[in-house]
Amino acid sequence: MEFQKLRLSQVDRAVRLASAPPRPSPGWIQTIRTALGMTTRQLAGRLGVSQSTLTALEKSEAEDRITLQSLRRAAEALDCELQYVLVPRSSLKRRVEDRAQDVAHERVARVWHSMRLEEQAPTARLDKKEVSRVQRDLLDDNWKQLWD
Repeated sequence: MEFQKLRLSQVDRAVRLASAPPRPSPGWIQTIRTALGMTTRQLAGRLGVSQSTLTALEKSEAEDRITLQSLRRAAEALDCELQYVLVPRSSLKRRVEDRAQDVAHERVARVWHSMRLEEQAPTARLDKKEVSRVQRDLLDDNWKQLWD
């Protein structure tokens, strides 16, 4: 469990530092190629493909259809480094905690529903405490169960 928390913290810290500018609408290949003053014929030659293949490659990047392998080859031909990263919208730790709270709430709600049917409904304060307790238990256990 401690290893899981350490790994989460390390990945969270690493991706928090990552910040990539949004892809330009024509795509990075075309944008960098034109910024360098390189023609499609010249870049196609560096890649060892036809000019029409390069044009199709640039179009596929602009339309989010390019493969990482093709993008990596184009980056090399442009003397660039391809950096591939997923940047979470919020911290991974917060995501895990929120998910654990959601699962805990679902579990407690099922039990409380049964108790209400038997006219043994707990108080709202007890409900909140129980959700917190279940959430802590979930966070102390294997997180795989959070995503079922």
